[in-house]
Amino acid sequence: MDLVLLAEMIAAAVAAALLYTIIGIIPGTDETAVLVPVTLILVLTGVQPVIVLCFFISAVIANNLMDAVPAAIAGIPGGVMASPLVDHAQLLKRKGMADRSLRKMAAGSLIGVLVSVPVSLLLARSLIPLAEAIKAYADPLFFAGAVLLALLSKNKLLALASILPFTLLIEGLRYLYWGIGIVPRGSTVFISFFLGITIGPVILTLFELLNKEKRERLKCDQPRRITLQKVPFKWKSLNPFRALKKQEWLTSAGASLISCFTFILSPVGMTTLFGELFSKRTQDPVDRSVLAITTMNALANATYLSGTLIPLIALGMPLSPVAIGPAHALFDAPPVFTATHNMHHILSQTDFILATVIGAGVALIVTYTLAIKYAQSICAFVFKRIPHEAILGLFCAFVLLLAYMDAGWMNIGGVVLIGLFSGLLHRWGVGYGILFMVLYAAPWLVSGF
Repeated sequence: MDLVLLAEMIAAAVAAALLYTIIGIIPGTDETAVLVPVTLILVLTGVQPVIVLCFFISAVIANNLMDAVPAAIAGIPGGVMASPLVDHAQLLKRKGMADRSLRKMAAGSLIGVLVSVPVSLLLARSLIPLAEAIKAYADPLFFAGAVLLALLSKNKLLALASILPFTLLIEGLRYLYWGIGIVPRGSTVFISFFLGITIGPVILTLFELLNKEKRERLKCDQPRRITLQKVPFKWKSLNPFRALKKQEWLTSAGASLISCFTFILSPVGMTTLFGELFSKRTQDPVDRSVLAITTMNALANATYLSGTLIPLIALGMPLSPVAIGPAHALFDAPPVFTATHNMHHILSQTDFILATVIGAGVALIVTYTLAIKYAQSICAFVFKRIPHEAILGLFCAFVLLLAYMDAGWMNIGGVVLIGLFSGLLHRWGVGYGILFMVLYAAPWLVSGF
């Protein structure tokens, strides 16, 4: 690997860290919705795979670290992964500890990265000998994963009941496209359907706004007011081990280690489960909330990194909710990446290690420093100057463009239909992981009838 390529990898990691420092702090942005389109564009424009991977690793860490900032400062989650933090962060904010919780969150994220990167790389290498056996049962495993995630969700019966109707919707559209000649019979429309699921809640909300009664109920007499407290910065606060007590960093490290072995499960579910489990024995409410937010932030990055790296290095197929979701473009982005020709087949073990280490290292240096020193200023700038609607509109435009490229104008209607259905299911409590697993398992499920 030459110096020019290393410089390009570092530049990509810095760009990702800066971009997703801003995006991550915007309230309500879903991780999948903001990571997939940008990664997909990089892949389709011919950027070298090792640079794309470096960019993605940096983006994941920066996004997961920064989306906890609005939760600490304003009680608003930056993204889905920050949702479990809100109640604990609000308690600490009421106690006048917003600055302390912010440092704890950032330090927890750093611990999660430091633990999960080497563990994921080692675990991936150990699974390589089993890769062919796992691939042989890929379709049943996707279906089993959908059922397992449904059983672990809050609305178990609804999640289980939605599997077959969603399968029929996906395969019904594919057979419709084949029947009217939009795409050649046997070719699979996948990317646009996947992105339709990703922006489903946005599509559902936009359609609801066409309802006059719904618009009337949403009217507000005055702008929402968010109060940000000024907190003085001290250089010693950059040391994560000064910010954390021994129990906090040990718990964060232990939870991150365990979560790497559950990479096939939902990252949000594991973050909530382990975060509450590891903190519930602490009696004092303040100490319990501090331990919870620290552990959950460590888990947010650990689950995402392990869910990306282990399937990518060991299998070359997206056998985890993270790989199927935010990291999907690393596995399948026709015509550049396919199931039999993606990063798993192109990159060497050295490439994977370098891209991961550089991406993680740059993101931690850039984003961790910004989170500790400038988080409140960035948060104020985003709340005042960057409309949430503009970001969502940009990503919706990407999805519609890719839908047209996949199968023409008819597919835009198909993607909107999938978005409406998946958005409604998501609102009712059916997680993205279940829907993504069904998307992969749909052809196998239909062939069984």
